[in-house]
This record gives sequence, C-alpha cells and structure tokens, in this order.
Amino acid sequence: MSAAEPLLRIEDLKVSFKTSDGFVPAVRGVSFDVYPGETIAIVGESGSGKSTTAHAIINLLPGSGKVVGGRVLFEGRDLAQLGRREMEAVRGKEIGLVPQDPMNSLNPVHRIGFQVEETIRANGLASSKREVRKRAIEVLKEAGLADADQRLRQFPHEFSGGMRQRVLIGIGLSSHPKLLIADEPTSALDVTVQKKILDHLESLTTERNTALIFITHDLGLAAERAEHLVVMHRGLIVESGPAVEILQNPRHPYTQRLVAAAPSLASKRIQAAVDTGASLDSAEVEGAPASLDLATVAERSGASVPSDAPPVIEFRDVTKVFKIRTGGPRSVAFTAVDQVSFQVPKGSTMALVGESGSGKSTAAKLLLRLEDKTSGTILVNGTDVDTLDRPQLLALRGKMQPVFQDPYGSLDPLHNIGNTIAEPLRVHKVGDAASRKARVLEVLDQVALPTTVLTRYPNELSGGQRQRVAIARALALKPEIVVLDEAVSALDVLVQAQVLNLLAELQSELGLTYLFITHDLAVVRVIADYVSVMERGRIVEQASVDEVFGNPQQQYTRDLLAAIPGADIPLAG
Repeated sequence: MSAAEPLLRIEDLKVSFKTSDGFVPAVRGVSFDVYPGETIAIVGESGSGKSTTAHAIINLLPGSGKVVGGRVLFEGRDLAQLGRREMEAVRGKEIGLVPQDPMNSLNPVHRIGFQVEETIRANGLASSKREVRKRAIEVLKEAGLADADQRLRQFPHEFSGGMRQRVLIGIGLSSHPKLLIADEPTSALDVTVQKKILDHLESLTTERNTALIFITHDLGLAAERAEHLVVMHRGLIVESGPAVEILQNPRHPYTQRLVAAAPSLASKRIQAAVDTGASLDSAEVEGAPASLDLATVAERSGASVPSDAPPVIEFRDVTKVFKIRTGGPRSVAFTAVDQVSFQVPKGSTMALVGESGSGKSTAAKLLLRLEDKTSGTILVNGTDVDTLDRPQLLALRGKMQPVFQDPYGSLDPLHNIGNTIAEPLRVHKVGDAASRKARVLEVLDQVALPTTVLTRYPNELSGGQRQRVAIARALALKPEIVVLDEAVSALDVLVQAQVLNLLAELQSELGLTYLFITHDLAVVRVIADYVSVMERGRIVEQASVDEVFGNPQQQYTRDLLAAIPGADIPLAG
C-alpha cells in the first residue's frame, strides 16, 4: 500500500438493527477515508450513527446489528466479508479500540494485571508468564501510569476515572495497531484530566504513526484534536472536511447548531463580545436558532440580580473531615472541605468549580444535610441549618431541591414519570391526589415535556428528557434553591444547550437560586453569575464570572481555563 492510499476506506456503509417490526437503519450510506498516521474525528449527538459506524468497522455491533451494505476496506481487504477467526486476527492486533466507559469496560472482579495480560496473550504479544507480565508493566508505563508493577495488583474501583481510561488506552495500543478507534474516550472526565490523557494519546499515536478515529459529540474538542472532521446526523454524513475550516465556517444547519451549542465555543464568543463591548445577538451567532444559542443563557443569567441582593446560601469556614479506614482498626483523617466560605445572592447562580476530588460535591451534600459538617456554619436565608429540628429540616429540604449528574441513576426505573415527579409532594404531604396531579402537569409544562410522558418509564426516555424529568421533580415543591451537581455533564452538547437554556428561563421566571457544581468552566461561562474555584478542599479563587474569565488570579484557574476544548482555535469573526 503506497503512502497515497488510505489505510481505511469506508464505502457506502449501511448498518441496520433488527426489531420486531423488521430492520431499522442506523447508518445510511457512509463513506470516508483514513490515511496512515491521520487523526479524523466523527462528530454528532447520540443516535447519529457515529459509534455504530466505528463498531461496524471492527465487527463489534450488538447482536441485532448487521452490516447490510457497502464495504470496509482495511489495507485493501473488505473487513465486512471476513469470517470470525479472520476478524479476530485483525481486531486488537491491527485495529485497536478504546471504549467509552472505562468502568463498564473493565471487569470489576478481576485485577488490572489479569485484564492487561489477557489482552497480551490474546494478541500473541508474549507467551511465557514472565514475558507476559513484563509486557503488561510496559503497557501501563506507556499509558502514563506510575508504579506500574504495583498497579497490576489493583482492581478497577481502586483507580480514578482518568487512571482507568489510561489502562484502556494502554490496552488499545498494546499491540501497536495501525489504526486506533477511540469512542468518547474522555467524555466523563474533568477537562484537565481529559487534556492530559488526550495529549498523551496524541503523542503515542504520533510516535507510532498510528491512525486515529476519534468519536465525540463535542465539536470544539474534535477540531482541537483532529485534522479532519466527519459530522454525522441521523445515520448520514452531512459535512466533512478540514477541522478548523468546518469550525470557522460550518455550512450545514446541523453543524451550525453543534457549533452554537458547544459550551467551549459559546464561551469564546461571549468572552470576545465582553472584550470588544459587542452585543450578543443570538441571531448573529453562526446562524444558529436562538433556542440553541448558549450565548443567550449568559445574557439572561444574572441580568436581574441586584448588587445588594441578600445571601440565600452562606458558608462560613465550613470544614468536613472523613475518617478513612486503612485495612485494620486504624483510620486516617481526610479533609474533603477545608474552611470554605462563600455567599450566593438570591436569584443568582454560584458555580463551584474544580477537578474530581476538589470537594465541590461534598460541599453540596453538606448544604443539603446529606452529610454532617465537622466545623463551621451553614446559613440558609440567615438560619443556621444546625439549629433546625427534624420537622424544620424537612421543611428546609422542601425549599432546597437537588438535581444530580446521572438522570437515569437518580430516577427509580420501577416508577413511571408521573409518580416520580409526584413523589416529593407525597413525601412532604402536600395537597391531595387531585392537587398533586395538577402540580405535576404544571411542572411538566414548565420543563417543556408533553403529558404523554406521564405513563412512561425512565428507560423509555432520552437522556435529555430524563434530565428534564429530574428538574421537574425538583421544582414540584416550589423550591427557592436548586442544587445542580454536574447536572449537564453527561449530556450531548445539543441537549446540554437545551437544558441550560431551560434552567436560565426557570430562574428568570421563578426567581430561583442555583448552586451549580461542575468541573467544566466552559459551562460556567454561559450559566453562572459567580464562581468559586475549589482545589483540594479549599477555595483558591472567588469572583464574578467576568472577573474569573477575564483576569484569573491563580495558576490552577488558568489551567482549568486552558483545558477548555478548542480554546486555542480562532473562530471566524
């Protein structure tokens, strides 16, 4: 194969899934090339067909999925025509895979070493026990894990999300494949960890001249990491070309919507407007519809918050120390929240920002009294929450409702949507059956969900619909405060944009006060009024959003800002 020929050529690929009503098309005639050493990104929302295309390449479609047309030419061979044994010789050895969810992809009952060694044996990279172990240590070292020989003895749950992802990258590259498919490899990780891992992946693939297919829903991240973009929508490629060119001048309406919806890119537009004094007319942003333009969130956010608004939430030198068992009768003290102080004015949004382990979610749990603080004072509407008796605490919780990160995990799969939203009303003994039903219908309307979802169950809804249900449940008791813990981090950018717009509209309409927990400063830029940056349990920087973005004082904050995907790519003026 000459250098001018593609390593992988996809020709008119069609994939369908068998259902009780027959075959349903998921990929409808996709064609693209990948050259040796090239990185291309396939971009699109959930259901666009991007992951199905990738899995079709290596014949890892679910049982009901089938390639029904087209060719998958790898070094001239049609992989779609290979038998099981022939495909197994290609998969792993010639084409590696880094799957999306490292916790589900790694077996929780087996040590890391066993799983890495299993791959090494399967790919014929070593045979003797000593050689297999030696190669396993090399794989983890190449993946950037220190103390690799010790790490082999640990289980997946003992690793952080970033460490688990490094293991999968190491496994995917262990046989030095010619092509690596990375399917949303960092979607669940902090932006700083994401940057480190993708930088490492880029250096490894460059050193080995490995071609990379990078699958993501974040257009800013894709354009930063790939030379070529393939934008998919409903099983079709709607736009394809050089990454920066597509980012700066998207031609297809769907691509324009992705650009408008990406928080990292919206953040840049907002900052540019702030720097130049320009207005943020949503009609002018990449031709995107206003309903999906995140710039409009920033315009609304905080617009009606008076400068002298009283604090609804106040932390005064709050500390939380956990006792961590060390395997015997002894325990060690771990300070998760360390003398934290901040205020949240009525009707505003305060973002608590930091990497995993910074203490931001623990602070939210202390506010909700899901954990007891070790010292300090927490005031809600001027009242020390520690002075409340049980009935008063229950009443406080009615006025302060949470929305969690995983809308599927936080909704009972055995309860239909109507019962799920009505549950807080029943727990707090609000009204009778008729008035509760009326309230459920009212909040459904507020979150723009049809009444037809009342009898459906969580697994019948999309991620965005489930998060709207979670927000509706939080609103049912007419709270004053909503605590949002990574409430949009698991969503596609288009759905994320819709939910952020919804939150801004509800705040404006109902006068809500938000405590917004996130690791993503790009989202903060478009939703929050104030920011408290947390590192290792302490607040290291605290100011308005404009001050933090315009003049960050701490290196940690600057690192978080620098890690925003696509931060270095100039947008069209």
